[in-house]
Amino acid sequence: MASLIQDRLTTDQDLLLMQEGMLMRKVRSKNWKKLRYFRLQNDGMTVWHARQAGGSEKPTFSISDVETVRKGHDSELLRSLAEEFPLEQGFTIVFHGRRPNLDLVANSIEEAQNWMRGLQLLVDLVTSMDHKERLDQWLSDLFQRGDKNQDGRMTFEEVRRLLHLMNVEMDQEYAFGLFQAADMSRSGTLEGEEFVHFYQALTKRTEVHEMFENFSDDGQKLTLLEFVDFLREEQKEKERASDLALELIDRYEPSDSGKLRHVLSLDGFLSYLCSKDGDIFNPACLPIYQDMTQPLSHYFINSSHNTYLVGDQLCGQSSVEGYIRALKRGCRCVEVDVWDGPNGEPMVYHGHTLTSRILFKDVVAAVKQYAFQASEYPLILSLENHCTWEQQQTMVRHLTEILGEQLLNTTLDGLLPIQLPSPEELKGKILVKGKKLGTLEDDLEDEEEESESQLERQLGSELPLESPSEPETQELSRLSKDKKSKVVMCPLFCPPICCHIVTQASNINLGSLLLPEQKSRSILCPALSALVVYLKSVSFHSFTHSKENYHFYEISSFSETKAKSLIKEAGNEFVQHNAWQLSRVYPSGLRTDSSNYNPQEFWNVGCQMVAMNMQTAGLEMDICDGLFRQNGGCGYVLKPDFLRDTQSSFNPERPLSPFKAQTLLVQVISGQQLPKVNNTKEKSIVDPLVRVEIYGIRTDTTCQETNYVENNGFNPYWGQTLCFQVLVPELAVLRFVVKDYDWKSRNDFIGQYTLPWTCMKQGYRHIHLLSKDGTSLHPASIFVYICIRKEEEESESEF
Repeated sequence: MASLIQDRLTTDQDLLLMQEGMLMRKVRSKNWKKLRYFRLQNDGMTVWHARQAGGSEKPTFSISDVETVRKGHDSELLRSLAEEFPLEQGFTIVFHGRRPNLDLVANSIEEAQNWMRGLQLLVDLVTSMDHKERLDQWLSDLFQRGDKNQDGRMTFEEVRRLLHLMNVEMDQEYAFGLFQAADMSRSGTLEGEEFVHFYQALTKRTEVHEMFENFSDDGQKLTLLEFVDFLREEQKEKERASDLALELIDRYEPSDSGKLRHVLSLDGFLSYLCSKDGDIFNPACLPIYQDMTQPLSHYFINSSHNTYLVGDQLCGQSSVEGYIRALKRGCRCVEVDVWDGPNGEPMVYHGHTLTSRILFKDVVAAVKQYAFQASEYPLILSLENHCTWEQQQTMVRHLTEILGEQLLNTTLDGLLPIQLPSPEELKGKILVKGKKLGTLEDDLEDEEEESESQLERQLGSELPLESPSEPETQELSRLSKDKKSKVVMCPLFCPPICCHIVTQASNINLGSLLLPEQKSRSILCPALSALVVYLKSVSFHSFTHSKENYHFYEISSFSETKAKSLIKEAGNEFVQHNAWQLSRVYPSGLRTDSSNYNPQEFWNVGCQMVAMNMQTAGLEMDICDGLFRQNGGCGYVLKPDFLRDTQSSFNPERPLSPFKAQTLLVQVISGQQLPKVNNTKEKSIVDPLVRVEIYGIRTDTTCQETNYVENNGFNPYWGQTLCFQVLVPELAVLRFVVKDYDWKSRNDFIGQYTLPWTCMKQGYRHIHLLSKDGTSLHPASIFVYICIRKEEEESESEF
């Protein structure tokens, strides 16, 4: 495939023009628009830029970092500049992870199309690569980096420099020996294939070779029976080992004769171990594999907090891009804070703060376009409605006209249900969560009679919107009275924490802030109320009150502080509550930097919607991404049976498990091609260590780490075994983290991979590392051996 890219570079007209370079306008905002000269490099994998043609060039991005290319019409920023530039001349480069989009405007429609077609072609080629092709491409990129004068060959000095870039600290005499052995032409330099031979000698996996010889009778090959034994005894493939062995030999053995004889060579064995079949994540858990026909309350649901924000909670940017990113990563519950806007159009933003504002109808349009791209299962719109009657009617019009048939506005069969519907039944539907007038039973009465009675009720009493009663607002009010919090109350009645931080941080004159007009009471529009079917928001008083007064279709929201308190005080009641009713947990108002809590604590009691600030990478989002990596990434994960039982006696604070306790042995063997922590320090080599973390119930949450290996990020060897005892593995999530040891300060992050215990394969496995942002660090990996043992005796008590 790498050669195919090279072939395309010399034949494809768009790619030829991109290699010549083009002057385009880079756009960051309405006020920041600058001309830059962009050029595709000769490797076909990187784009560089300069201030002008012929100027000093700098790397801009790698093709492997690009997710897709969008037309100018699909760019929120470029649409706002439509009066300055024709949208047809603009396009957007969307990157994996949380890297901001790159908006560009070409000088003509034709030039824009050249770049859009060319970039998308390269992205498609890279996406379709298998493991070997990706490795070939990585080697090609490596050669380009090492060949400093770009003459197509590398001297030993260039190779020495490249070794440092590759995190290799090696004896110069030994390195020169490898260099001479690879220099078949005796030219004193390495060209393409010679460099490949040098790399193969450099990356010889001694530990894998020793393993291979242990399982092979002659040390040259694994016979079919030997490979079956290996799969059954070491990889724990059990009864499927025989059929699987034939499949794997056919898939990974490079020689045709080996395939015919049903044997596996060392190269084939290594290819298998490095492939998705040798991955720690069980491939059976990648597609939809769980029962999707149970009530919504039986699932963990991938949920976002203040989805419109792509920065902090006080001054951050509100953007439709927040919804697009959340939906594309499988999020199934997004939050929409809606306020009165100018010209009768509702706006979405974080009220009483300095965050920017976006149109509600633009949010709804983005939701329609991206709602079911990553998952076909139901999407929940969590509406925080702060609008007047008139603008609520506008909200209803946008929701019904834009979403059309996708919007669920009545029960599935028009009859009164006895439990929440399932994700399977709600496929392709968008549900509204919010305040509601009356009950679902009222809605299903005679339509004409209902409309009259509801209007009478509405005119007779005023139902406040979510803003006065929303727990998030209550929490901020509490903070204003708490002397320890040292907040100041704004004369304009903003949430006090916001005012305190803004004034302390930037000395902004609060009196000059343009804030929405304060309204003492607002009336809920019946048309908007009618769109709330299965997800009626209600205030939480107590678990007893909920059991006696609430219906299965009513949902309560909890601040993280309140939820933590309830877990400690009444963990089992919380579990039972969540077995039949939905709960949503949201971050504390003190998290103005958009930091996150650990969601595991709330999953332990069965809370379904644990809302995360998805714009913020880190440990907490790794745990969230790890759980939802399974089941097709559809955003719904079936809870363990003891969290689905309304009579369950399970309490995560005092667990008494009926299951056998399990022992996890993790032998951390070696690492491969670990990236540098700081690419600006060419001569620095990492000192890597591996940390294994387990998150679950409190007694299962723990971590251990290996010793560090000095000056070797290329092929470090640890050979250390870590041992863990786990009581409730059904709730456990494992995180493997590689760090760079630093005796002077905190160890630096190199890479991580997080997955549920229930999706972990045993045996010899590679763990392919991800960046802090969740993007691939290919070919970086660690090689481990996983063994799970169950204790003989069972616990005396049951749930």
